[in-house]
Amino acid sequence: MVRFEGPIRPHSGGPISGSDFLQLRPGDAPAKGLTTWLTDGLRAAVANGRLTTGTRLPATRLLAAELRVSRGVVVDAYQRLIDEGLAAARTGAGTTIIARPGVRDAPSDRRRSLDTLRLPLPPAEGIDIDLSPGIPDLSAFPRTAWLRAERAVLDGITAADLGYGDPGGTPWLRAELAGWLARTRGIHAEPDDVIVVGGVAQALALLAQTLHAAGKVRVAVEDPGSRGARDQLAHWGVRPEPVPVDAEGLVVGALTQDAAVLTPAHQFPTGVVLSPARRRALLAWAARGGLVIEDDYDAEHRYDRAPVAALQGSGPDHVAYAGSVSKSLAPGMRLGWLIAPRRLQPDLLTAKHDSDLGNPALPQLVLARLLATGDYERHLRNVRTRQRRRRDALLAALRTHLPDAQVTGVAAGLHLLIMLESDESDETLARQAAEKRVLVHPLSWHRHVDGPPGLILGYAAHPPDRLTEAAERLGRALSRRAR
Repeated sequence: MVRFEGPIRPHSGGPISGSDFLQLRPGDAPAKGLTTWLTDGLRAAVANGRLTTGTRLPATRLLAAELRVSRGVVVDAYQRLIDEGLAAARTGAGTTIIARPGVRDAPSDRRRSLDTLRLPLPPAEGIDIDLSPGIPDLSAFPRTAWLRAERAVLDGITAADLGYGDPGGTPWLRAELAGWLARTRGIHAEPDDVIVVGGVAQALALLAQTLHAAGKVRVAVEDPGSRGARDQLAHWGVRPEPVPVDAEGLVVGALTQDAAVLTPAHQFPTGVVLSPARRRALLAWAARGGLVIEDDYDAEHRYDRAPVAALQGSGPDHVAYAGSVSKSLAPGMRLGWLIAPRRLQPDLLTAKHDSDLGNPALPQLVLARLLATGDYERHLRNVRTRQRRRRDALLAALRTHLPDAQVTGVAAGLHLLIMLESDESDETLARQAAEKRVLVHPLSWHRHVDGPPGLILGYAAHPPDRLTEAAERLGRALSRRAR
């Protein structure tokens, strides 16, 4: 029987045996949607502190019996918490709370996430569904595979492997990356061509420093395009200059700069793929003295189309290729790679050495083992399946709640772009969404030149039911303002 005597106090960790903490009555259970009903109750118990980090949830059979639901409902609800990164499950140890919703990032980080919008948004605590683009599914990090690989690496390395090494990276990881990128992205590179970096951000920083030192300070960027890339370039003294993007990608005929940064496989944020004709034109432009900087930021995530080969494979002497594990494992790993034309490599390696002496050795060796054993590929396949379900849920919900919105960029990546016919600016629309506790990016935040209003919606960090809820809130916030 479910008991409700006395106040419900926060649980201070360890196992719990009953369902009192949920404050749910079996008689109030809906005829349909039992999993969502129970998941919402669990989220609420975590959010308001009734369940704290380290608390082990009741056994699924016990909770199912007390709430008079099937065990499958409880299993599915627990899995949703795990998918959201609120809980973790271990064989023999049950399901344990590991975080609180809305505070998985430090408050200062969430405040920055809002402040960067330059909008008068509600307090950070009011946002409970963050659809910012670029946030991956952190709950999918392959903890078991990583731990297994790390143990194997520690069993086999010598003391010398942990000393100061080549600033370009450990030889094993460089070799594994060269082979894996050749197989999956069509890259042409030897292991010595690979520079291991702290993500694409550092790759851009090293390239910007090298260009600036050579007196090449005009760099083309896509419009619309990544504001983060633009800010990174400007910080290091080069001048980002906008070049428009249309249905075929970057307008190559408008290039007059020394270099061009672009996302050809899945343009951010429109999702456009650089057309074959534009690829040829871009490589011809580079052969006349320009440098193409290829940001392959989310190439692993594709759903409805075959992979698009990297530009670097067609022009290794003219393309600097950058990628990372930020969207496939976690941005906190700070692991990426830069493959640049050989004429630039000495200066880039010098800049890398001067910056940090090289990336930490142990994570490099662990990633190398994951690549060598195939565990990294298996992880990517699992993540693609999860992200396809999330994308499909958001798409279906948008069709229901914002049927007039034009949705683009759906075939790959971790975000969608919705274009709206509205008399309001997209910053106003983002404010309206925030009032419904949903955080989105206005397209204008990533533009240089004014254009039609749009909103960028990242879907990787939330399970399908939360994405459906987010779309319903967006519909209530925006449909009354759309023409």
